[in-house]
Amino acid sequence: MTSSLTVDNISKSFDGLQALSKIRLELAQGSILGLIGPNGSGKSTLINIISGVLNPSAGRVAIGAVDVTARPPHAIARQGLARTFQTARLFSSLSVRENIQFSLMAAAEKHIDLRTEELLQRFGLVQWAATEASTLAYGIQRRLEIARAVGVKPNFLLLDEPAAGLNEEESELLLQTIAQLPGESSLGCGILIVEHNLGMIMRLCDRVHVLNEGQTIAEGTPAEVRKDKAVIEAYLGRSEGNEFDS
Repeated sequence: MTSSLTVDNISKSFDGLQALSKIRLELAQGSILGLIGPNGSGKSTLINIISGVLNPSAGRVAIGAVDVTARPPHAIARQGLARTFQTARLFSSLSVRENIQFSLMAAAEKHIDLRTEELLQRFGLVQWAATEASTLAYGIQRRLEIARAVGVKPNFLLLDEPAAGLNEEESELLLQTIAQLPGESSLGCGILIVEHNLGMIMRLCDRVHVLNEGQTIAEGTPAEVRKDKAVIEAYLGRSEGNEFDS
């Protein structure tokens, strides 16, 4: 039986400043949901609340039937949620292989060596397996971080700007890799992706949720969102032209 990640009327204020207002969204296993919006729209605040880094001022987050609102990140992770960050968080002095193995040990993976080799192959990391993480190019570090997150076989995966700093070739490889992740487990891995690369979002996602100034202004298929006047105006400040056509 598949599960859903549910965000129900989440609001967040910082010293009286409303960062999020009554946000609602649902992510099913096996689907990819894009979360976009101009800078300062509340995207990172929302995924930090979902993953337990921040507590909401109001509202509820649930994984399946389990209320995980305001639980610490490690407790939420035990419910099947993994995430990456805008800046890769790796063990800089360990090799690529050791970084993956460490995450698998933390997740009590029974077949660590076999699973490590699978992840090295899947994410194109074999040639860097013995390389110290601190010496890797930025794009390779991003791939390694996602490999570590996928290695724990999450039901839900939050990706925070995974293509940031990548060139066109690296972004295309990343897109192809992410597109395969919903089939990672027998029930499918649900992915919530925050990304400024709108072309990637439009190609990759089943649905797109758009924030502006802490509020939802649109949600729908990529085709629906790219034509939404409120979305176009939020990005361009006017209704002429369309940034999503690039």
